[in-house]
Amino acid sequence: MRKGRILEQDADIRKALQETKSIAVLGMSPRAERDSNKVGRYLLDAGYEVIPVNPAGGEILGLAVEETIEDLVKGSVDILDIFRKSEDVAGHVDAAIALQPRVVWMQLGVENGEAAARLTEAGMDVIMDKCIKVEHARLCR
Repeated sequence: MRKGRILEQDADIRKALQETKSIAVLGMSPRAERDSNKVGRYLLDAGYEVIPVNPAGGEILGLAVEETIEDLVKGSVDILDIFRKSEDVAGHVDAAIALQPRVVWMQLGVENGEAAARLTEAGMDVIMDKCIKVEHARLCR
């Protein structure tokens, strides 16, 4: 099995974004003023398939919400974008490994080296402490 990498170089991040079709946003808020909602809206406008993941369920931005990562179909997500506290990321690693996205992206301010090590060992690339919206606008627009 391929070992994943921590992606830090612009060229690697650009390539990951360009090869992506679907992004699950863990912790996406239904509230328009929240960053996770703004990022989800931006990603939709950029042409990505966005899957909100929030335990409250329902609908966000007109999209059906999955309540957990486990509700997603294995192999159906290219990037799992995590809007959770750094210390909460470890609790989602097993579900992320089962889902097998190509990239697990921890949003700006979110870093968990232990989780990243487990994810890369399981074959996923990891990006930490970067906003996917900011990086997309900077590298792909």
